Amino acid sequence: MKRTILIMLCGWFTVMVAGAQCATLNEAIQAGEELVYDLKFNWKFIWVAAGQAKMDMQAITYQGKPCFRSNLISVSNKQVDFFFKMRDTLTCITSSSLEPIYFRKGAEEGDRYTVDEVWFSYKDGQNVADQRRMRRGRDTVRVTDRKDECIFDMLSILMRARSFDASGYKVGDKILFDMATGTKVEQQTLIYRGRKNFKAENGVKYRCLVFSLVEYKKGKEREVITFYVTDDKNHLPVRLDLYLNFGSAKAFLREIKGNRHPLTSIIEK
Repeated sequence: MKRTILIMLCGWFTVMVAGAQCATLNEAIQAGEELVYDLKFNWKFIWVAAGQAKMDMQAITYQGKPCFRSNLISVSNKQVDFFFKMRDTLTCITSSSLEPIYFRKGAEEGDRYTVDEVWFSYKDGQNVADQRRMRRGRDTVRVTDRKDECIFDMLSILMRARSFDASGYKVGDKILFDMATGTKVEQQTLIYRGRKNFKAENGVKYRCLVFSLVEYKKGKEREVITFYVTDDKNHLPVRLDLYLNFGSAKAFLREIKGNRHPLTSIIEK
């Protein structure tokens, strides 16, 4: 489930952004947007309802400046709690031009409770991430990372990625970005898989862009998740296929409110 949250939030079709200027033109997001997902898990060859995830976007004033605040709350249901309880709340604050400012993840996963926080700053041409991890029964970990490239968190990378134009991507293109995890900054890799149509459980069929998040261990590539993202100006993730250590899972977009652009990716309802 921790991998589930990482993938739902870490973004799709993003690029390596060089230099300290991490601002970008917001082309996709507006305050008031709300997305609701149904989570399903494969348990001994049977797909079961596992819970729900909800993400919203708000306009706030932070440190005297107009900003966005995004929240993602994921909750497993009672049936899944018996095997693995999850109560995750993620919050990020970005500038109006989508520069990361602050990130917090409070995660109750199984018998563990962890709070990760990241404070972002921009000094002397570098991007700085001051990170802190607090875990029940363990010492607090504090680290500072500096990069010439932009550093993102799980939510701000999603917000940033949604404004990029994927029209020039070719199947097999690899896209890299740096992400703060709470204790270090790691480079993530996405691969563009092309376009496919996806019919949701409510009968709506979407034209989608498809991406894979992969990881490399001992020189071997392992797929972690496949994203289906609306092929329109909203770039909303409508389906996620997750390959976990203990099985597989899927997330399906059930409700959309407050989207900025028309959903021109809908093929049929």
